[in-house]
Amino acid sequence: MSTEQITFLTFGSLLVLALAFDLGLLSKKTSHVTIKKALWQTAFWVSLALAFFVFVWVQNGHERAIKYVSAYLMEWSLSIDNIFVFILIFGSFKVKEKFYGRVLLIGILMAIIFRIIFIAIGIELVERFHFILYIFGAFLVYTGINMFRSKHNEDEEPNMESNKVYKLLKRVLPLTPEDGDGKWSIRKDGKKLFTSLFVVVIMLATTDIVFALDSIPAVFTLAEGDKLVIYTSNIFAVLGLRSLFFLLRGASDKFAHLQHGIAIVLIFIGLKMLLEDLLIKYGGIKEIPIYVSLLVIVTCILASIIYSINVSNRTLEEKKPDAGIDREIH
Repeated sequence: MSTEQITFLTFGSLLVLALAFDLGLLSKKTSHVTIKKALWQTAFWVSLALAFFVFVWVQNGHERAIKYVSAYLMEWSLSIDNIFVFILIFGSFKVKEKFYGRVLLIGILMAIIFRIIFIAIGIELVERFHFILYIFGAFLVYTGINMFRSKHNEDEEPNMESNKVYKLLKRVLPLTPEDGDGKWSIRKDGKKLFTSLFVVVIMLATTDIVFALDSIPAVFTLAEGDKLVIYTSNIFAVLGLRSLFFLLRGASDKFAHLQHGIAIVLIFIGLKMLLEDLLIKYGGIKEIPIYVSLLVIVTCILASIIYSINVSNRTLEEKKPDAGIDREIH
């Protein structure tokens, strides 16, 4: 058995055991997930991903391990941005808290299936048509610039009536605003109607697909086309979405500037895709080391999180009733 096969087999075994542990011991279908429990679950998935990083280092060498952890951190940071969209969707459809875990689980498993399909298609296209990498690079630069310019609004209310996926569902399926007490469909007057929970699951999966359009090209560049790194980093990051959702609910203001850090990373990766071949050919550079990409990702994400928290704390201080009085006295 080759090293590649052993690594994939270990990943598959870890995944099955972890899902059984998470679903069987850490989760109950309708239980309330506290911040403490969500923190433990998040720590569990992050620790598992980092343990796999150590395994890849030992089994496949440091360079592949650095590619993996860079791709994982990229996916994980994009997942945080993804979570806030999930929160808006749940609020818009008024999903009851007892259904959160189940809806998230189904939506995330669907997202994993779609991502695997997209990754397989992407790898095949790049292997056949190398120039697609330049299209991906230009797309990432464009996306990063737009993300950096866009304003975060914690009070924003999504308009689902104008959402293309929701409008399509309304057009092709008979829907009801009821949640069916946890069912995906109910019968009324002999007619089958799909519940709001069904709509939310589809919305979660399609939302993740939109995010995948940014993340997969970025990870493809960081992994330098390494299939094992692309698949494993994506799946580990997506599986941690459920616990991140419960951990970050109500904390969107604490990460208001995270998107700027992510935007800079996307622009950097896009430029790397566009310019690396030219730098190697004409600049006398052999290649841009993966350590550089890892350093950029860690620096941008940490800096944007720290800055967001500082801005949020400063805003809270200014909103305190005593703050205005103190300023007047001084």
